[in-house]
Amino acid sequence: MPRSLNQTVKKFGTLAVFLTAISTILGAVMFLRFGWAVGNVSFYGVLAIIVIGHMVTIPTAMALAEIATNQKVEGGGEYYIISRSFGLNIGAAIGFSLYLSQAISVAFYIVAFAEAFSVLKPWLSEMLNVSPDLINNRYFSISGLLLLTMLILTKGADIGMKALYVVVGILIVSILFFFAGSTSYSSGFGLSMLTDRIDQPVDFFTVFAICFPAFTGMTAGVGLSGDLKDPSKSIPLGTLSATIVGMLVYVAIAYKLASSASPYNLNDDQLIMSSIAIWGPIIPIGLAAATISSALGSFLVAPRTLQAMARDKVFPAPTRLTELVSKGKGKQNEPFNASILTALLALVFVAIGDVNFVAELISMFFMVTYGSLCLISFFQHFSGDPAYRPTFRSKWYISLFGGILCFYLMFQMNSLYAFLAILFMVVNYFAITITSNKKEGIAVMFQGVITQFTRRMLVFLQKAEKAQSTESWRPAIICLSQNSFQSLALFNTLKWISHKYGFGTYIHLIDGYFNSDTQLLAEKDLKRLIKMSNVSKSNFYIDTLISPSYTSAIAQLVQLPGISGQDNNMILFEYTDEQTENLKRIIENVGLIRAAKFDLCLLRTSEKGFGFQRDVHVWITARDLQNANLTIVLGYIIIGHNDWHQGQIKVFAAFNETEFDEQQEKLDQLIVSGRLPVSPSNLKLFKMEADQRKRDLVKQTSAEADLIIMGFNESFLRKGEVGYFQGYEGLCNILFVGAPNERNAKIN
Repeated sequence: MPRSLNQTVKKFGTLAVFLTAISTILGAVMFLRFGWAVGNVSFYGVLAIIVIGHMVTIPTAMALAEIATNQKVEGGGEYYIISRSFGLNIGAAIGFSLYLSQAISVAFYIVAFAEAFSVLKPWLSEMLNVSPDLINNRYFSISGLLLLTMLILTKGADIGMKALYVVVGILIVSILFFFAGSTSYSSGFGLSMLTDRIDQPVDFFTVFAICFPAFTGMTAGVGLSGDLKDPSKSIPLGTLSATIVGMLVYVAIAYKLASSASPYNLNDDQLIMSSIAIWGPIIPIGLAAATISSALGSFLVAPRTLQAMARDKVFPAPTRLTELVSKGKGKQNEPFNASILTALLALVFVAIGDVNFVAELISMFFMVTYGSLCLISFFQHFSGDPAYRPTFRSKWYISLFGGILCFYLMFQMNSLYAFLAILFMVVNYFAITITSNKKEGIAVMFQGVITQFTRRMLVFLQKAEKAQSTESWRPAIICLSQNSFQSLALFNTLKWISHKYGFGTYIHLIDGYFNSDTQLLAEKDLKRLIKMSNVSKSNFYIDTLISPSYTSAIAQLVQLPGISGQDNNMILFEYTDEQTENLKRIIENVGLIRAAKFDLCLLRTSEKGFGFQRDVHVWITARDLQNANLTIVLGYIIIGHNDWHQGQIKVFAAFNETEFDEQQEKLDQLIVSGRLPVSPSNLKLFKMEADQRKRDLVKQTSAEADLIIMGFNESFLRKGEVGYFQGYEGLCNILFVGAPNERNAKIN
């Protein structure tokens, strides 16, 4: 019966991601600097800022959604995604920049929060009998930061999310009041006035740098990844929806500002929205709500990023400090100590008190982070990693465009800040690499990309010389067949396996001694095979081999150099139920295969063939559990081919009733630890009675399957048990898979 594993109970869903993101997007910049921006660069200039900003954020959101749906996302949000894709050292170097952007954002929103209290200065001045100039905004900002810190430290993420519901409600009301208002300027407004701006305006990219933090909130909800019920669903949906909604709202606000006040009024009055709204006081209230909610959102995610890095032990710092930062509090492991450090860092920038300065600074760190995320997505598209199977896919050119644009805009906004931000990240990388025990770095990051580039170049070289298409998969596989023109089963199997993920070599065996006649036959057969490859759009290396015996042919094959520069490590044969002698001679030569430490695959072909190429059944038993990882990965690789575009995988595990509980627990541990690439919901367990045979269960359960994949133990081959591979009459093609014992030990 089906078995599902217990999952850790999480608290939040998609709404939490959306609210955290939208409350940060519609924040301080919208209330304090958007009118100023329209006054300096006109409505069309702000429209360009919105478009360019989202040319960065939308590719980033898509890249983030793609990467998040490929893997289990835990606490640490963007840092976790980067580190698990690029490696811990690069992830930590970028993570520090990410953390600084998040922590400084807290200060930015708190400073902006203090601006909401400017309207209270005359009242406070009169009540305290002091000059308004003596009432500094820092009184409000520092007090606000201290209160927010106490709230986070005492109540944690729960109260933070409850508060978000309130402040987002206030935010919506304030925006609606703003759109409902009108001014005398509106009555004389015409579309030709959309190009109006002040004399001697601020430079476009300076305005862009100050306004860009308005769009950065779209990833704020990602920091809650460790608290989400279903991160792979909530992160893409919440992030993308918040990004699109925020973009539409900003376009509408920019138009409303341009049509309601002159450029000079927009430039001079940072709370110009109060003069436009149907009830002016709602704008400072909305500003306070927006800024405190944005600060709250940043304060929720920044400590979690820092805590995640500390848990990975990537700090170039004393162990004691790392342990202190990684330590959580309560059942939900709230990042108490990391929150204190974040508050202290934010206090430094709150004391500076300059909104524009802080805005430009965090723009740089956000740009570095966003550019990195886009490049991760770009590299993953070309790495050919079989483990990279996101349920949401961006396009490589969108990710590449977003990454290039990020770094271009950094230098356009402020070359010095851009240089310092990149230098900070590079210095961190080398410091972490030197001090960390984990050596994942740039070489690892580019390994998949370089491998794919090498594969494509080698395929191109072979194609140019022999007019054939080549491509294969990782690990490198050799296929040996004498029936190339009688049966296409082996040919197609290699085509599917070597379609994308590595390298494949198809060898057509010609029985006989090497002489001019057999050489001419080999050349003729090779041309036929190349034609078959082109027609079927197969991408693997093809050649012929002349040998007087099967044993000598195998001995030559296992010594062949890999066309990729890496050694071949798998060999594939074919047999039918009627070809008992062929199966025996394969098993007789298993010693040669094992001496080369090759994986061994035997394809049993039948009259049903591969059926409708839809259902792939993978079978696991206690005797071949060590092959489970390889069999499942092969299944995913095969259905990744277009011929199997409607294909789906079902995994079945059959254990004897006497050892069922023990094997079930072992299987659960393998899945939870990630050593077995299968979802618990896609796994079905069978309890076999003492006299029940697996062969009968397979024939009963997989009668309608189009491909069956199962492992076999090496001991079967040593004993020469040919019968293990027979007796499956009436079923589709079966792929038996066995790996050397020394490599099997890795999954035990």
